[in-house]
Amino acid sequence: MASHDSEDLKVPQKMRARYDEIVAVTDAFAAAHLDAEYAALAREMAAVLSRKRPSPLAGGRARSWAAAIVYALGQINFLFDPGNQPFLEARELCRLMEVSQGTASTKAADIRKMLKIGYFDSRWSLRKLVEESPLTWLFELSNGMIVDARDLPRELQEEMHAAGLIPFVPEPRGD
Repeated sequence: MASHDSEDLKVPQKMRARYDEIVAVTDAFAAAHLDAEYAALAREMAAVLSRKRPSPLAGGRARSWAAAIVYALGQINFLFDPGNQPFLEARELCRLMEVSQGTASTKAADIRKMLKIGYFDSRWSLRKLVEESPLTWLFELSNGMIVDARDLPRELQEEMHAAGLIPFVPEPRGD
């Protein structure tokens, strides 16, 4: 799980108060309406945005940035799809966070563009989505053969993880 400490997340000193203000909102919202994994992802996203030069978080309302962070994570993780859990409609998220949907949506789009985030981006996805997505795990070998990294020997998985090719070493599958 991600750290709560802005120092551990390498938040620049001049951005720590702003980071803390935004994360207080995302943490409270995640505790009330989402889960600890969303809270951790929101803290990490706020930390990454605080390190941008200049940081977009420096301007605007902290609550607007908090809503945009949760909104962006919600889009990536299908929060707005009633077939998923947790589920929350976008307009309800914005109502609960006291931010207009237009503001949250626009800033979320800005965040996704700044951080070059697309769907199935394992860095910003809930672990269950990463585990379920075959796209995360498929690799082409030098001979052209496609393999699922989850089926490779654990030692090779550990090397792939260390090299940043897979997001984590998966649990053994019981096929």
